[in-house]
Amino acid sequence: MSGADNVVWLGTPAFPQAARAALADTQLRANLRRATGTIRDKRLAVAAELEDWEELRETAAAVKRHTLRHLDHHLLRLESAVTAAGGVVHWAADAAEANRIVTHLVRATGESEVVKVKSMATQEIGLNEALAEAGIRAYETDLAELIVQLGHDRPSHILVPAIHRNRSEIREIFRREMGEWGRPAPEGLSDDPRDLAEAARLHLREKFLRAKVAVSGANFAAADTGTVVVVESEGNGRMCLTLPETLITVMGIEKVLPSFADLEVFLQLLPRSSTGERMNPYTSLWTGVTEGDGPRNFHLVLLDNGRTATLADEVGRQALACIRCSACLNVCPVYERTGGHAYGSVYPGPIGAVLTPQLVGIENAASLPFASTLCGACYDACPVKINIPEVLVHLRAEAVEAGRRGRRLPTIEGLAMKAAAAVMSSPERLATAQKLAGLGARLLARDGRIGVLPGPFARWSGSRDTPLPARETLRAWWRRTRPPAKEDSPATVEGKGRR
Repeated sequence: MSGADNVVWLGTPAFPQAARAALADTQLRANLRRATGTIRDKRLAVAAELEDWEELRETAAAVKRHTLRHLDHHLLRLESAVTAAGGVVHWAADAAEANRIVTHLVRATGESEVVKVKSMATQEIGLNEALAEAGIRAYETDLAELIVQLGHDRPSHILVPAIHRNRSEIREIFRREMGEWGRPAPEGLSDDPRDLAEAARLHLREKFLRAKVAVSGANFAAADTGTVVVVESEGNGRMCLTLPETLITVMGIEKVLPSFADLEVFLQLLPRSSTGERMNPYTSLWTGVTEGDGPRNFHLVLLDNGRTATLADEVGRQALACIRCSACLNVCPVYERTGGHAYGSVYPGPIGAVLTPQLVGIENAASLPFASTLCGACYDACPVKINIPEVLVHLRAEAVEAGRRGRRLPTIEGLAMKAAAAVMSSPERLATAQKLAGLGARLLARDGRIGVLPGPFARWSGSRDTPLPARETLRAWWRRTRPPAKEDSPATVEGKGRR
């Protein structure tokens, strides 16, 4: 499969159609509103505790900008450090190559199953599906990812993949599916969170104890020491990273940091921005392999899959600074109402709207940059200060250009813009158009407002209130109330108006 095949789910409708269906799901909207509101409030509270919160954001943004400018240099340093510590580094240009590498490494161990730490990178490349085709079964061990896997579902949130499910739905999934994947759910399982967590613990424990191979992602990697970092809140990651004999980590190339000391900044920002916690319950760090401690074999797969192409865009490249905290999702009014599935990508929300089109090509996700109100809440919340609204506007322009190149005939929007340009470039034509618009609006008005406009304008006016134009235009009002002084010539009056 190609990167585009995996980052964007094939067969998924474009955002406008998918969002329309999501908006009709009242249970989904209630689940999202409750969950995002809780996380949002917690984040605000713990961020406010730090007097230097804004300085931390500025520092993190500066580190990321520097790293992206010198990414090739730091990746080579990382490869050297990991190799010196006993690990093996593999380079994957795209999803297909990454899947081949991981499949080969698992087969070389003679095993037919792996346990997995929650990982956006492996979801991006469709690793579970690729392993299944090779006869290897992958078991998700993160609680939310387990819910998604057992429910034959797709993740809808970067941090909480099953945010669209409530606990009653989770209980039914456990009762119905756990027995097909291993230890069945306990008899009489309730929807109490403690009972659900205990059922998951019992189900996963036997997998942890017998697994010989684990697959993980990475939150960060320090180029100077070769240290790889995974942060999580349940302890399942720690089990996967320490018990198996072989550990395979798939990491996007943008996750590298220049030095181990840089972790001080990011390990303060990430937990506060993601879960509203002061620190992560589990922060696992490892450097290569150590005799008698942890896995005997460590493989680091460095994944490109569109990142180099994104890096070439001077405006869009800032999306690569993302640390996958999901703060932008939790404050986004669009995400709160549509959920993550509507984005048709493993990266939902505002960051998905700017990252996915760049990884797969704007022509493959042209609707995503328009999935935003441009309110700027995502920029305010981002711990590394990614200017998401700026990138959205930039990508919207690219989407329009891509659409124009792909069409032989002009679009209705294109024709409308050309007509507007012709009208607005002439004062006489503009004045005539304003008079006609006012007359037409009054003919269409009912009860002081305009209903749905005819023809192609119906798509716009069907979901918006169309304001009723004033009876008198500004131009007419100005001429009526501000006649030119006698001493002013027409040329002088016009010259004054241009200042």
